[in-house]
Amino acid sequence: MRIIPAIDIIGGKCVRLTKGDYETQKVYYEKPLEIAKLFEDTGLQFLHLVDLDGAKSKHIVNHKVLYEITTKTKLKIDFGGGLKTDEDLKIAFENGANQITAGSVAANNPDMVINWLKIYGTQKIILGADCNNRKIATNGWLQQSNIDVIDFIKYFELQGIKNVICTDIAKDGMLQGASNELYKEILASIKINLIASGGVSAVQDLIDLKNIGCEAAIVGKAIYEGKISLNELKNLC
Repeated sequence: MRIIPAIDIIGGKCVRLTKGDYETQKVYYEKPLEIAKLFEDTGLQFLHLVDLDGAKSKHIVNHKVLYEITTKTKLKIDFGGGLKTDEDLKIAFENGANQITAGSVAANNPDMVINWLKIYGTQKIILGADCNNRKIATNGWLQQSNIDVIDFIKYFELQGIKNVICTDIAKDGMLQGASNELYKEILASIKINLIASGGVSAVQDLIDLKNIGCEAAIVGKAIYEGKISLNELKNLC
């Protein structure tokens, strides 16, 4: 199972939120490149980079941070947050993103994401299935739809999607374990590469997610709060 550290960006800084609440933001690094280099030095190869300003503003904002990390490390970055138009996607890829995550736009404008799959291919587009009480949340998790997460993923599986990041918002930033039962349900009914996100608090959580069958797991706050050390991640890798 791949382990993917996360960097969330607000105002060009590395922050973490609790349950996606912008009022809870805590700055961990003034310069995200510093922690990105630490991840690379640890032996990690992938990075989940989220433009929280972009998610809230509904257009890409922190592409300069993306460019700095992609030009000064060899990390393979999946980038999300504020990708709503063809131009946003173009900017993300021009600034070095290896993949992009389509979340809100997939719920609000599915035809656009289907077109992106045709243009860029299924390995370049990740579906972002962020949910609260099983309902898909959008626009930086500030809005909630009536779309069931299982139905959402199934629909895009039929359109060719291969990779899905699923975040249970109630678990995000809480350091109380991942949403294992939801992930089991998804994997039992849908054939996709599932990337678990939210709630990882210890190495055992990562082992459990691997045993469930997740293709990858995103780790954020647990690293920044010292619940999982970089040495532990290095050993797992």
